Amino acid sequence: MAESTIFPVDFQIVLRALVNVHHSIYPRIPPQGIYFEALVQEAFTKIKKPFTVIEGTARNQPSHDLLVEEARLSLKTETGTGTDPQQLSITKLCTTEREPWTPSVLIDRAVRHLEKYDVILMLRAIWEIPLIHYQLIEIPIEVLKLIQNVGLQPVGRQKGRQSLGADVFRRQERLFHVHFDGSDGKCQLRNLHLRYCNTLSNWDLHVGR
Repeated sequence: MAESTIFPVDFQIVLRALVNVHHSIYPRIPPQGIYFEALVQEAFTKIKKPFTVIEGTARNQPSHDLLVEEARLSLKTETGTGTDPQQLSITKLCTTEREPWTPSVLIDRAVRHLEKYDVILMLRAIWEIPLIHYQLIEIPIEVLKLIQNVGLQPVGRQKGRQSLGADVFRRQERLFHVHFDGSDGKCQLRNLHLRYCNTLSNWDLHVGR
């Protein structure tokens, strides 16, 4: 388990136990969305971290999910059967469906959205039946903000509004790919290697065949 000021080891242990309890009810369905959010809140409550303020925000609002000791948390999951063991993706960082659909405007909206967070916590499920290999990952906002340096280019051949994308680099090193989907207006991040993140913990859960 990795050290973290926001997510101490006792939090990680309790969250792992709660995820396992979740599977006692839903044997083959990893926690997602409001279910994962509820488990995270319960983990913070159980460890009674000193001077911790836990504050849920309104559902479906473009803001942080939890406020913990003034740190604004965004909670994400990646639990599909095709989840890559070494590279993570965020299918919906934010929605930028308003016009104008131009590179500078889209990047500005995504960066302003990231400024609402201090850290992203992601639960990932790697399917290796009869096991699910879980990863608890802390994603640094500073790394994601590097999208402000990219030059977006048209991608795909769909009719109507054109999707835009670009690889994101730090000096000569490729970090991940950012994609603005013209069909649904979502900003997506793809193929961010775990070495650029903080892997808090890993564990295996037996779910059978």
